[in-house]
Amino acid sequence: MRPALFGLTCGGIALALDQLTKAAAMAHAVALTAGLPILPSFNLVLVRNDGVSFGLLGGLPPWLLVTLALAICVWLLATMLRATDRIEAAGCGLIIGGALGNMIDRMRHGAVTDFLDFYAGAWHWPAFNLADTFIFCGVAALLLVSGKGRRRRAPE
Repeated sequence: MRPALFGLTCGGIALALDQLTKAAAMAHAVALTAGLPILPSFNLVLVRNDGVSFGLLGGLPPWLLVTLALAICVWLLATMLRATDRIEAAGCGLIIGGALGNMIDRMRHGAVTDFLDFYAGAWHWPAFNLADTFIFCGVAALLLVSGKGRRRRAPE
């Protein structure tokens, strides 16, 4: 499978899983509003985030964040289509899939649906969703590929 096709597949799977899990969270909104303990240090909880990661840029018009996400997706798609490495293509695809998942939420609801709540004692990590997880993994893949390229070019 060519790298670009692999990246598109990863992005499609990421988008589908994100939308399915958000639909499930919304279907159980009443139960999740107060939080549903699953494991020690993990709850499912329904939260709407009108900003980006950790609520940064909250209060900005949703169309502005959608436009920014769309511009980033176009740039990543161009990068993915030129990729010669499957990890690089997958990284781009995961970021695109996650960004599109959150963009769909912004267009439909004016905010992103978050539902994963990890905590230690009274300290809670900001709630997030699978789109955020895919974006994080995509960035990690791109950093891995960029680090691998630097090691090859280093003088011996």
